[in-house]
Order: sequence, then C-alpha cells, then structure tokens
Amino acid sequence: MTKKLCLFFFFLTFISSTLFAQKQLSNNMYMTTLPNGLDVLIVEDNSVPLASITMTFKAGEFTESNNTNGLTALYNNMLFKNNAHYPDFWYNSGGLGMRLLNGTTTEEKTDIYFTLPKSNLDKGLDFMNSAVRTAKMDPAELEKEKKALDQQILEKESSLYYPFSTEMLLHLWGEQYSRKRLGNREAIQSATVASMDSLKNKYFYPNNALLIVAGDVEHNHVYSLVEKIYGDWKASNFDPFKKWPIPEFKPLAKSDYFIWDAKSSKVPMINIEWRGPDTRSDITSTYAADVFSYLINQKNSKFNTALIQSGLAVSTSIGYLTLKHVGPISLIVRPNPSKIKECMDEVKKQIALMDNDDYLSEDQIKIAKRALDIKKVRQEEITSDYVHTLSFWWASASMDYFLSYNEHLAKVSKNDIKNYVQKYIKNKPYCAGLLISPELKSQVVPENFFSSSK
Repeated sequence: MTKKLCLFFFFLTFISSTLFAQKQLSNNMYMTTLPNGLDVLIVEDNSVPLASITMTFKAGEFTESNNTNGLTALYNNMLFKNNAHYPDFWYNSGGLGMRLLNGTTTEEKTDIYFTLPKSNLDKGLDFMNSAVRTAKMDPAELEKEKKALDQQILEKESSLYYPFSTEMLLHLWGEQYSRKRLGNREAIQSATVASMDSLKNKYFYPNNALLIVAGDVEHNHVYSLVEKIYGDWKASNFDPFKKWPIPEFKPLAKSDYFIWDAKSSKVPMINIEWRGPDTRSDITSTYAADVFSYLINQKNSKFNTALIQSGLAVSTSIGYLTLKHVGPISLIVRPNPSKIKECMDEVKKQIALMDNDDYLSEDQIKIAKRALDIKKVRQEEITSDYVHTLSFWWASASMDYFLSYNEHLAKVSKNDIKNYVQKYIKNKPYCAGLLISPELKSQVVPENFFSSSK
C-alpha cells in the first residue's frame, strides 16, 4: 500500500471518529451529538428483535404562558398527521409494523415515539424524520385536533380531583401556574396554523432535541443511518432559552389555605405542597428528597405511625418531582372524617419534628438508598419503557445526572436529609388544600381550623 493511500485511509478514519465522537455511557449505551446539535442516544438490547425510536424536544408547559398554554401538546398532536414524505401517516406506520406509536407533552419535554421490527429500523428513522420535520399543518386537521384536545381537557375537568389539583396549582405557583397544567381551553381554541409555525420556529430544532434509538441495534450502524437521514436538518442560530428566557417563579410570601367543596367526595383529602429543589441550583437536595420521600412513605415511619396507626388518617403519601425549573413536594393525607382537625394538628406536629436527629435512623436511610438503587435498575428492564425515563432526565436534568444517580444517592447522609427538610419543608411557606363534601364540611366546620391563622 502506498504512503498516500495509507494517509488517505487514516484521514477517513480520523474524520469518522471525529464526526461521531461517541461517549460510551455504560456497557450498552452510547451518546454523540451531530454537527447540527442533535443529541443521539443509542441503547443496545438484543433481548427481542425490536427497535424503539423516540424524538424529544425541550419544550412543554414550562415554555408556555397562560395565553399559549396547551399549544405545545397541540403541536405535538399535529406531528401525527400526513407529511411531505408519508401522505397517509397511519397507513404508512402500520405498513412498517409500528406499535406503541404515541406522543406526550409534560412540564419540561414533548416527544413522539414508536416501536417497530428491527428490520425496519432505517425506514423507522426516516419516518420519524419526516414526522418531526415535514408535518403538514393543514387548517382542517388542526381544527380536528383542537376539538380532540379540548375533549381530553373536558374529561379531566369532570373528574373529582382535577379541579382541586388545578386550584392547588394556582395557589402554589400564582400567575405562572399555567406552566404546570395540561392546557388552557381558550388558548387551544384560538390556535392557528400561524401559531403552530411560530412554536415550531422557537423550539423544534435539532439543537434542542434528543433522538433515542434503543433495542436490537448496533450503535455504529445506527450512527451512520442517523447522520445520513438527519445530518441536513438545519440547526437554529439561537438558543431559545436565551432568546426567550424562562421566568423564575416568584417566591411564596406566606402559607396559603383553601377549602374545596366536592359533592362526590366520600373521604376528605388534605394536600400540602411546597416548592422543592431543582437540578439547576441544588442537585444534592434532589437526591436527599428521593430518600426522604421513600422513608416517610414506609409503614413503620414515625410519620405513618403517628397518623395511620393512631387512627387519625386512612392513608398518607409524600413525593417530590425532580425538575429543572422547581419541582413540587406534595404531601397527601386522607384523614379520618371524624378527626380532620386532630389529623391536621398531628401533620403539623410531625413536620416540625422531621429534622430531629432521631426522626430517621441510619439503618432506615441505608435501606432506602438500596431500595431506590434497585428501582433504578428495574427501570432498565423494558427498553420500550426505559427510553421515556432517559428522555425525561435529558430534559429535566442531564444524562450524567441520571447515570450517576446511584453513585450520588449512596452519598446521601442524614445531614443532607436534615438540610433538605430545613431548606424546603420545615417553617417554609406552603399551600394547603382540603377536599371535602358539603355535608361533612357543615359538620366539622373546617374554616375554624384549616387556615393560615390557625
């Protein structure tokens, strides 16, 4: 082989390795970023001859105002319409053997996904590319989707808890509560093709997206297909979150209470919510929050012993949702209908004790960390489900956050948990709502004790 030929092949190898600067995240997970900014994550799992493809964008309720609330979900729905390359979306998807074809929009992400036979991987990637890049915003189809989304919201509003939870959002987040709810029906009904195009031109670019390909695939082969199909997708020349910064939530000035009448409520419910940590400014507390929530939810916790075993409550649960832009801490208590005041008094008493040295033991913390460790491992068992976990963490934290979760979880100490309680729960402003039937309300008169002045 001549020297020039050797140099030529070396040059090709160098270009290839530079273009696909792959980062091996685990023994079966690889990640790279295309020149246009598209993040590409490959998860190899040959247990079944299937491939799951997900495209996720950092857009959703957190990018919306009250006047645009619900438009991201509406735009996502329009991606399931006919496009420039597939004139009959559903017929063509069926021809490729797709299943689990769907899309979701939540607080900090919106995505479209499907699973198909691995033999159709290249066609599936092309299908996804066409859906997210060339979907037709037909006015008649848009009207259909507006009605469909409106119906979804109406169905939720007819439930017992949706109006109550919406009221809680309003009390906890104030004028920015639209960033936490499904959608504003008026905003959705006023949507036009122009507003859909405006949304697309803000957030739906490769440099604000993650493509996940998971299943019975080989990462180098996938990368070559992705580069061929998505390489000409033009990146935006701006960062949407610098051009349209996400406003910070205004701090809660004081605790806030409300009582919600619900005729069909058989058992009352107390919901207390605080604003918790986020992954931008206090990552340590997000790990502590998970350990703390797990411990409080155990049957033998001091919290449950004081409330359930004493007969003051039927059930309790506490949880924290990890988000980039402030995650809520939510405590739900189902009080004994005849002891609502006593139950609420005990809840407040327990909250005041939560940072005591003896409230949680070292053994309990150790068990909790092990249980959460196992839970994370189990999330990886079903690849078609695991992709949603990965896309969530990419949008609301980072892949490094998720992949190093167990490592950082193992470092959580009792001190970390105490600091978390003191920083976000104990003596901190909260919103408390009581869901109660009119009949029970007239008997217990909650206005006498369920208020910030009591």
